Amino acid sequence: MSDVAPLVLKKGEERRLRAGHLWVFSNEVDVARTPLTALQPGQPVMLIDGAGKTLGSGYAHPNTLIAARLVDRGGHALDRSLFVHRLNVALALRERRYADPFYRLVFGESDGLPGLTVDRFGDVLVAQATTAGMDRLQDEITDALDKVLKPRSIVWKNDSSARAIEGLSNEVRVVGMPVEGPVEVREGALRFAADVIEGQKTGWFYDQRSNRDRLAPWLKGASVLDLFSFAGGWGLRAVADGAASADCVDVSGRAVQAVQANAERNGLGDRVSAQAMDAFDFLKAARAERRRWDVVIVDPPAFVKRKKDFKEGALAYRRIFEAAMQVLSKDGLLVACSCSHHFPRSALVEAVQAGARHLDRQAQLLEFLAQGPDHPVHPAIPETEYLKGALFRILPA
Repeated sequence: MSDVAPLVLKKGEERRLRAGHLWVFSNEVDVARTPLTALQPGQPVMLIDGAGKTLGSGYAHPNTLIAARLVDRGGHALDRSLFVHRLNVALALRERRYADPFYRLVFGESDGLPGLTVDRFGDVLVAQATTAGMDRLQDEITDALDKVLKPRSIVWKNDSSARAIEGLSNEVRVVGMPVEGPVEVREGALRFAADVIEGQKTGWFYDQRSNRDRLAPWLKGASVLDLFSFAGGWGLRAVADGAASADCVDVSGRAVQAVQANAERNGLGDRVSAQAMDAFDFLKAARAERRRWDVVIVDPPAFVKRKKDFKEGALAYRRIFEAAMQVLSKDGLLVACSCSHHFPRSALVEAVQAGARHLDRQAQLLEFLAQGPDHPVHPAIPETEYLKGALFRILPA
């Protein structure tokens, strides 16, 4: 850390950091003593409180609302050694919980590595750096991943929209052996193919796995509708766990092809169908045809990406949940999910309840759903709890 620079906070602005948070906002920096404009995006810094006491080491960005992120409270250098230690700690948690090497290995702030995500697909790792600080440290992270796990390939899938905020360009590159075609994901008794090069996010959504497990006891003999199905995780798991059939719907033709391929891969082709269509349009057509399902799963992309989008996004959630209830059987189950951090669990419940009352139906909340344990929540950082959901029983009035 030869280019490490001090970053001094205003008096009293260290309270949130001492309480466990890892972010420093630009208005908390004493720019008279340490001008942000003197720093480069992602530059390593030593965070210091207004009284001159060291808070720890991290990295800074002069041009974003989050001006710095704390990485190590001991003030250690942001180098391979630190990353090896953090990766070993993260790996120990996942190996206690999962028998097979398929999980999110690093979940940013929750694993002490803000700005870094790593998913594990057996001997292939998919990493994303969403901040300038982590982007500058890709070589050190790559070396640490190689030491801890010795993967065949590391895919740096740096194509997240969050990178634009940090002034970073998008790129996808592979370190190690080339990745030719999809890689395998094992979930439950099934084997899925994940496109880690061109697919959404890192190629798979591990965060819903435990929720798919929790749905299993409710599925015996059921007909299932899986909306926003992506590669079929919910729908195929449902059939494997006892459902009679699953209809998967996604607006992406590539996703629908993945569902069909995964169904055939697991011998479920005769019980799983897939259709490329907008979910709202599909539900409108299904209502007109008086089609009904015993279980409807609604797992959409984030409708509320920013605080200012809340009103419009909340209406979109209400509309999709209500439309889903209209194609449920009389004693049907609704899985309602949101991956919008700015859409709290209480708002999700309110959206379902409002939709149910508008249809003159009764909703019973059976259980809450949340992101899996390989996406641990940092108690001091609410932003790490982004996924929420609930299982509802929807009855006639």
